[in-house]
Amino acid sequence: MTVWMRARSDGAASSPRQKAVLAESGAEGGRDRRLTGFVEKYALIAAWVAVIAVFGALEPSKFLTLANLRNILGSQAVLVVLTLGLAIPLTSGDYDLSIASVLTLSSMTVAVLNVNDHVAIGFALVVALTIGAVAGAVNGLLVVFLKIDSLIVTLGTGTIMTGIVLWMSDSLTISGISPALVRAVIGDKVAGVPVEFFYGLGVCIALWYFLELTATGRRLLFVGRGRNVARLNGVNVRRMRVAAMMAASILGAAAGVLYAGTAGAADPSSGTSLLLPAFAAVFLGSTAIVPGRFNAWGSFAAVYFLVTGITGLQLAGVPAFVQQLFYGSGLIGGVALRQLLRRSELKDAEG
Repeated sequence: MTVWMRARSDGAASSPRQKAVLAESGAEGGRDRRLTGFVEKYALIAAWVAVIAVFGALEPSKFLTLANLRNILGSQAVLVVLTLGLAIPLTSGDYDLSIASVLTLSSMTVAVLNVNDHVAIGFALVVALTIGAVAGAVNGLLVVFLKIDSLIVTLGTGTIMTGIVLWMSDSLTISGISPALVRAVIGDKVAGVPVEFFYGLGVCIALWYFLELTATGRRLLFVGRGRNVARLNGVNVRRMRVAAMMAASILGAAAGVLYAGTAGAADPSSGTSLLLPAFAAVFLGSTAIVPGRFNAWGSFAAVYFLVTGITGLQLAGVPAFVQQLFYGSGLIGGVALRQLLRRSELKDAEG
């Protein structure tokens, strides 16, 4: 009897009608997954368009102008490069709280060498970038070989660098940086947009290519997803993590160079206000374009989404403290959405 019922059940399961139902169900499930994936990828872009529409309706004479567009695009290269720098160690599973201090130290190094010591601007830039590489190597070695949590290490080294900046500058703003650097950063324009925007765009393209289209970039992602598994598959996890920390600090130093060229000066707290926006953008960006992963284009879009919102609030006359609320909400929202995406990925993998 049991054998007959099983045979009948198997026969029913393989009937043409049931096969058609299962096929239709599978096709609908595939369409639903594709639709969900599309929404996840481009929800941030849709939100950006919505923000533009809202503030365009509220302040059309101020917000919907070519001058405002150029200001938004041309004023955020420093934040873009800083955010992209953060994405690299985060991809490998490490945090870097010192990157804003690297920015400050880099810009101050350029100012002190060029203005106070009359060193050629080219040599000052090389020294600033070298300091960034050294700072990243120190962070990486402490994290990897002494097995200290990256949050603790980078908080400590960032504080040390802040002290060095205060010592170097006597807690003063140093202005008068070579006009050659200023011209190279904001003097030249393309379609009215300062060339620094294209520096940030170039870094974004380079990071996208590295993470998505190179074997090393894939290994870095592999390290972030599971260090033990990556190690068992022959990946030099220690080297990858140290290199990621160094790359982040070099980009932080490059952001400091851009800051010095944008302002024509350096101040002891130049990077402090950029750390929260950078973290907000990189986590929010991890929910877009390549959801669930820190990625270049998502970070790029997130920076301009946040800045567009801040600009709209400023033009609408909202008090300045709302900016902090906006960035803080962006960070919390980005982290929360990323966690939800990771949980969804795990459920799909288990299913």
